[in-house]
Amino acid sequence: MTDSIDIDPNDSDSGPMRGINAAGVGAWLSEHIDGAVGPFEFEFITGGHSNLTYRVTGSDGTAMVLRRPPLGAILASAHDMGREFKIISGVGRTSVPVPRALGLCQDDSVNGAPFYIMNFVEGVVVSDDEIAATSLPDPAVRMTLSNSVIDVLAALHTADPDTIGLGDLGRKEAYLDRQLKRWVTQWEKAKTRELPEMDEAHALLVAAKPEQRYTGIVHGDYRLGNMLSDTEQGTVKAVLDWELCTLGDVLADVGYILNNWGQPGEPLPVGATAYPTTIGGFAGRDQLVERYSEKTGFEVGDINYYRAFQYWRLAAIVEGVLNRYLQGVMGDDSVDTDLYSQQVVSLVTNALTLLRP
Repeated sequence: MTDSIDIDPNDSDSGPMRGINAAGVGAWLSEHIDGAVGPFEFEFITGGHSNLTYRVTGSDGTAMVLRRPPLGAILASAHDMGREFKIISGVGRTSVPVPRALGLCQDDSVNGAPFYIMNFVEGVVVSDDEIAATSLPDPAVRMTLSNSVIDVLAALHTADPDTIGLGDLGRKEAYLDRQLKRWVTQWEKAKTRELPEMDEAHALLVAAKPEQRYTGIVHGDYRLGNMLSDTEQGTVKAVLDWELCTLGDVLADVGYILNNWGQPGEPLPVGATAYPTTIGGFAGRDQLVERYSEKTGFEVGDINYYRAFQYWRLAAIVEGVLNRYLQGVMGDDSVDTDLYSQQVVSLVTNALTLLRP
């Protein structure tokens, strides 16, 4: 969650791509990226409140990817290009598939903000049920992809941060303590009404908090929608969006992906887009947990705690977004704020279902 302004770089009356100084970036690419041949074409891929992503194509047809912070007023700490570049450089030394880090520019005079370059990876972002049904028609491939998703997560969680240059990425210890403190504080500052369920869920999470047994790299937003997949072979080609990555209790990632791994016929949280996995043919949650435990050697009998924590955490995040919409600082007055309000209740209800005896 960031304090960015949602601006579409394609929404420009002036012609040039917003967020890109073509002359400055082109000159920098030619000087700093081996094999880059200009002139370059820029195509906006995705962005908004997250970092902005562009496809850059050289005159020889070679494609790269540029990542920069959102346009407008931002919190620099939430969009640290140097940190993100460092993460994919380090993770790239493991078996975890990530785009190859090619170069980092921290000179604001080149493009108005820092940016970094990585190689372009072909693949499909399987972000919802419609894309899953179209791109993964064979249930056997869906199952293979399920296994690949977990195998990649296991590889990330068993990597030694110190060995790959990420040992100083963040505090390793007391991950849940820090997260619970952070998000209950956020809730108290941003809440738009009293919601006893949030207080109850927090109290139960504090009371049942497990000891941190497995410390490593936590992606922070690990789900199919943040990956490029080979939908013919059923493999993860690259894991994307590392801006929330930190060190801590790796089981938080497992709880997160289980919440985003909806089962066929299972009701969706209010306001949620249908998960890719709801079409069937993918591994079930129990299968994912079993495979993860086999690959890592980790004991995961308390995984429902981490699922509950992630539901509660997301409820606090959504309430913060709701608060900013109600204050009119999000630049959009057409949003159904009642839906956001209902979503918070839906999420915390899911958390309590997992937490209550």
